[in-house]
Amino acid sequence: MQLTGADIVIECLKEQGVDTVFGYPGGAILNVYDALYQHSDEIKHILTSHEQGAAHAADGYARATGKVGVCFATSGPGATNLVTGIATAYMDSIPVVAITCNVGVALLGKDSFQEIDITGITMPITKHNYIVKDVNKLADTVRDAFRIAKSGRPGPVLIDIPKDVTANKAEYTKVAIEPYFPDPSEILEEEIETAVSMIEKSERPYIFVGGGAVLSGASEELMEFVNKVDAPVTDSLMGKGAFPGTDKRYTGMLGMHGTKTSNFGVSECDLLIVIGARFSDRVTGNTQSFAKNAKILQFDVDPAEMNKNVIITAGVTGDIKEVLKKVNKKLSQHSHTEWTEKIQEYQVKYPMKYHPEGLTGPFVIEEIYRQTKGDALIVTEVGQHQMWAAQYYRYSKPRTLLTSGGLGTMGYGLGASLGAKTGCPEKTVVNIAGDGCFRMNMNEIATAVRHQIPVIEVVINNHVLGMVRQWQNLFYGQRYSATVLADGVDFAKLAEAMGAVGICVTTREEFQEAFAKALEMNQPVLIDCQINSDDKVWPMVAPGASISDAFDEEDLNKKQ
Repeated sequence: MQLTGADIVIECLKEQGVDTVFGYPGGAILNVYDALYQHSDEIKHILTSHEQGAAHAADGYARATGKVGVCFATSGPGATNLVTGIATAYMDSIPVVAITCNVGVALLGKDSFQEIDITGITMPITKHNYIVKDVNKLADTVRDAFRIAKSGRPGPVLIDIPKDVTANKAEYTKVAIEPYFPDPSEILEEEIETAVSMIEKSERPYIFVGGGAVLSGASEELMEFVNKVDAPVTDSLMGKGAFPGTDKRYTGMLGMHGTKTSNFGVSECDLLIVIGARFSDRVTGNTQSFAKNAKILQFDVDPAEMNKNVIITAGVTGDIKEVLKKVNKKLSQHSHTEWTEKIQEYQVKYPMKYHPEGLTGPFVIEEIYRQTKGDALIVTEVGQHQMWAAQYYRYSKPRTLLTSGGLGTMGYGLGASLGAKTGCPEKTVVNIAGDGCFRMNMNEIATAVRHQIPVIEVVINNHVLGMVRQWQNLFYGQRYSATVLADGVDFAKLAEAMGAVGICVTTREEFQEAFAKALEMNQPVLIDCQINSDDKVWPMVAPGASISDAFDEEDLNKKQ
């Protein structure tokens, strides 16, 4: 069957089971949008307010559903506006396929109108990318892109297609796409044996869970593993929900804003078992003193992560789900009562706490948890609110916290929440934002209204760039350079101007009432929560310090 390149793109998306595309049209990609119009009953298109919003929406869709997210953009600035979203997905290993179109083949390299070398630009931030100059290669390229995006360590792939290629014709034959499953035979038995031996000999094991456990769908195997090892569990920001935050063995997040229990426990354990985590600097603090009393055993799908940031004792390379299956079969039942009781004593001694009066970020997060019964999809921007969302909402299932962990992208959350709600329409989706972040992507409120996507936007508004101000307060002599957002913007009225419901709250009671109302309304709602400019995220580890040096407000007051 002879089809145009544009029709081939759409048919290949249908092969892959794509039901939603996020994007923004333009001249170079016009043929693809014309082909999409003919299939609007099969593939929904969400027109975002900005291409960056489309990239973040595709990312949020992928994180929430486990499927590959897809976004479209035209040439030049359309394509470059995807870059931050692609980089966000790359840093967090999220499977996204970005399809851009370019000027015609004969015009490439001639500084033509809206021409840009988007494959050159995105080479460092994609698993792979393509420019397809021959329509006969287009179908196989699209299929390869999806396979690469979701296999092994997932990540984004970009396909750039010159406009004349989308108009040219080629023979198309439909291909049945086989589901991807990792190959357990690639896991080395000797690595499994070494891992089991290390666990058997340990007296004070600690389990550290990262985003790889979420991406591989390993929650069931992880629970069996934790039961067998009988060890306390901590996680990274990206690992939340892989192991239930409601379990008694869970001790909270690790690292710069992790709990004292987790930071002290990891510093005292004799074996740290790292499951799908990459030893981010925000987790390790000073790498020279990180887990200094422990042997380190790492499970990861990507061999490049072994010994990259922290020198490990041993590792097992492979898909986390498959690795845990193999380890669980060989592992005997253990009991570490004395060690686990010591960690539980730390939990009693060092509880998470915040000011008991007034409207605060932690109170807002706990109230959202209470009213949603822990069953919402929580999306965040980046900053203090992100840390509070990690600390005070208890994630009991994977793919329920969607946040930019690696790149730390302000402006990520609202677009991502639209993607998450589109992919999981039955779930309550709440985006937690700061006022600084909201300013970067507020235009996507219009997208939510246009497409009737009922997300709840909660802006924790302290009228400053909160996390940067916290550092300025603690480490820069309270010199608040360019972090005060003292202007007259009324976020609630802004939301109303775009067609959403806007509510401003200043007390705990007002927030409780507003959020309950938002849950009932089934339409886009923004709640502007006015909090104190100097509220801080506690505990904290100073940059360059050891995680065992975590301190909170009481420690700071005593020191002063």
